[in-house]
Amino acid sequence: MDRRLHLPVSACAIALLGTTPAQASNRDWATASDVGVVALTALAIGLPAVHHDGAGALQAAASQGAAGLVVAGLKRTFPARRPDGSDNNSFPSGHTAVSFAAAASIFERHGARIGVPAFAAASFVGLARVEADKHHWYDCVVGAGIGTAAGLMITNKHRPRSSMVVPWGDTHGGGFSLAMAF
Repeated sequence: MDRRLHLPVSACAIALLGTTPAQASNRDWATASDVGVVALTALAIGLPAVHHDGAGALQAAASQGAAGLVVAGLKRTFPARRPDGSDNNSFPSGHTAVSFAAAASIFERHGARIGVPAFAAASFVGLARVEADKHHWYDCVVGAGIGTAAGLMITNKHRPRSSMVVPWGDTHGGGFSLAMAF
């Protein structure tokens, strides 16, 4: 079974938006960022869950939740007008923070093979938020920092068992052996 994950971001964007990036409207970019954050969240929580890695799924959810809480607190503390003028919730970008938290969790749990494309997708989410006129570039940079920090601090690298008790037996008896990896 091929376990490689391919995320052709520009091809996905064109397919989703039905247009080229040069023709995309603010609404198209906003939709693309919504799809991106949902996809990264589903991948960060779903991939460990499919592999019966409950700890990984919980860590991914916790890192995204922590990023969201930090962002919510900063939005209340430092209200900033969005570039489109719609409200005072520009700083920092929540979509970007949650996306980067998901990407960092994926990177920590599953390695660079899936983690690097996840970071590329998270970067696309940040770009889409700026192109949608919902955030300034620095809102997304701060959101990316918050998300990455949350993901790396909360998610532990997946390590195989370092020790286990192994039963054994033969015609002369049986017992248990302790197997350890260093």
